[in-house]
Amino acid sequence: MSISTDELLQRNATFAAGGAYAGLSFPSNETLRVVGCVDSRVDPSDVLGLTLGEAVVMRNIGGRITPAAMRSWALLRRLSEGPPAGGLVILHHTECGIRRLADYPDQLAEYFEIPVADLDTKAVSDPYAAVRIDVGIARQMFPPSVLVSGLVYDVKTGLVEVVVPSATE
Repeated sequence: MSISTDELLQRNATFAAGGAYAGLSFPSNETLRVVGCVDSRVDPSDVLGLTLGEAVVMRNIGGRITPAAMRSWALLRRLSEGPPAGGLVILHHTECGIRRLADYPDQLAEYFEIPVADLDTKAVSDPYAAVRIDVGIARQMFPPSVLVSGLVYDVKTGLVEVVVPSATE
């Protein structure tokens, strides 16, 4: 489905007329962070009912915690004030296209910045195992003040399942 620039401008005018953006502050280190997949069926803000300004949402292939994602979070942390706190939600989903990338092991290994021989450690065909792996990585990279949880969204039911609760849940 293609959407014209004119249509996008009309949609933006409707958005701007609503004023939802007015008065929003730059994200702080306490703002909720969400990592989700680029799949157009799985917009983390819609799936989790987030409104503009409630979270910083990063999307990549598979919604994975990669070295590049961690570098981006580190840069964002420098732009915000105060020590890292708040929460990080890792949102994977069923029927993810990343499974198809198993046919391209060299590119997939490059994406994760690991040797091809280590691709099995990423569980790309199982979103439940993958979210557990990514929560483990994130918990090692973020201080304990950042509560990390892992969720899986079912594209058929629209429901989210908590696979790894945050440490306080």
